[in-house]
Amino acid sequence: MLTSRKPPASPTAGVQPFALTALRHPTVSALLADHRVLLADLLDGLGSPLHIVLPEIFEENVTALRRAFAESGATADILFAKKANKADCYAKSAAALGAGIDVASTPELVKALAGGVPGHRIGVSGPEKDDTLLSLAVRHGCLIAVDSVSELRRLAATARVARLRADVLLRARATSQPTSRFGLSAADRTAAVGLCAELDDHIRLRGFSFHLNGYSTAERATAANEMIDHCLDARRRGARSAELVDIGGGLPVRYVDPRRWEAFVEQNEPAHYHADKSFKDFYPYGGQPAAQAVRAIMAHPVGGEGSLSAKAARHGVRFVVEPGRALLDQAGFTMFRVQQVDDRRADDGYAIVTVEGSSFSLSEQWFNSDYLPDPLLMSARPAPVETFPACVAGSTCLESDLVTWRKIGFPRPVRRGDHLVYLNTAGYQMDSNESPFHDAALPLKAVLTLGDGGAPPRWRLDGI
Repeated sequence: MLTSRKPPASPTAGVQPFALTALRHPTVSALLADHRVLLADLLDGLGSPLHIVLPEIFEENVTALRRAFAESGATADILFAKKANKADCYAKSAAALGAGIDVASTPELVKALAGGVPGHRIGVSGPEKDDTLLSLAVRHGCLIAVDSVSELRRLAATARVARLRADVLLRARATSQPTSRFGLSAADRTAAVGLCAELDDHIRLRGFSFHLNGYSTAERATAANEMIDHCLDARRRGARSAELVDIGGGLPVRYVDPRRWEAFVEQNEPAHYHADKSFKDFYPYGGQPAAQAVRAIMAHPVGGEGSLSAKAARHGVRFVVEPGRALLDQAGFTMFRVQQVDDRRADDGYAIVTVEGSSFSLSEQWFNSDYLPDPLLMSARPAPVETFPACVAGSTCLESDLVTWRKIGFPRPVRRGDHLVYLNTAGYQMDSNESPFHDAALPLKAVLTLGDGGAPPRWRLDGI
């Protein structure tokens, strides 16, 4: 005999979704408000997910960072961290503005050169670079960051064969991160400076760089101050060309209103996620804007010598900065097509929306975290206005393939054929973790530019 049984109450039932509305650049707002038909046509024609890239906003960000350094009394060369996004259009924008690019592989270097960036504006970083990368970098006059004495010897041998002189930064381990796997220890740094003098015919020591985890402006300023002192010490030892301090990237980006972010952090708990998922760390989505962070770094007091920028100017030291995410702030977004809505979890208080695509195209999962700004719902048909709690899943066979683990309070029911828009995804989200899993094609990137005088936006595929 069959009997009906009431499902057990779920511990997650009744949890109200927390709104983390994503900030929008005016250009993005205009595209979403006035050109939804074009965006929908692009998604339908080019496939889901689709990345929209906006190089004009990238160019605005370069200009804003240059202004922040100049207003702080500092001289700085901006190198776009190529690893943050593979799109060719950003390299071309950097070339047009006279900015540089930071690369860490031979393909990245080739793409930077192909985008029009000359070798002397390209920085080559990454630990223990292979011989092909070192050779290409030497022949194009790139600035090469060296992580070890053995790599320095290999670089000198490469330059000797090419009958050239390589421009070098020694990457030193910052005092605040003594266990980092990157950079020279104090003893190795001393040995490397001496070796640069011995290999002077093929090595020109230009300065020092460092690697930091995190977004502390005070810690970055303190490490930069250490590098200035290393430059001064190297000059005393004969390296008169030691004049550069590379402060790396790590400039924060503000994705959501900081007050909403603080409220989220206070209220966050596993019940807000599918399967009571617990995350240890999130990107600081409510952080300070990058230009503001630059001003804080440059204004940081360094002993009795005033600010960091004042000390650098006094000693003839120039800065190099390698922003990735900061230059891509608002310079792109990602669209998914809704493939199915599973309302069988209604007793749990939320639905699971499955999109055409996977979490590989929103790479925060790579960091064992969740991309927290709310996605926007673009409905194909009118729907009643009511809160619709849902998580967003990819269409693969992986239990862990959640594009958004957090329960989102959509403003109306989500239906098959609707579109979800994830804002501000150009920085590290689009292609850091992409994969042709299930033999799926890698997502395309469409370059959009707004027309002048009310003309419709123009678009093209990136790389074409």
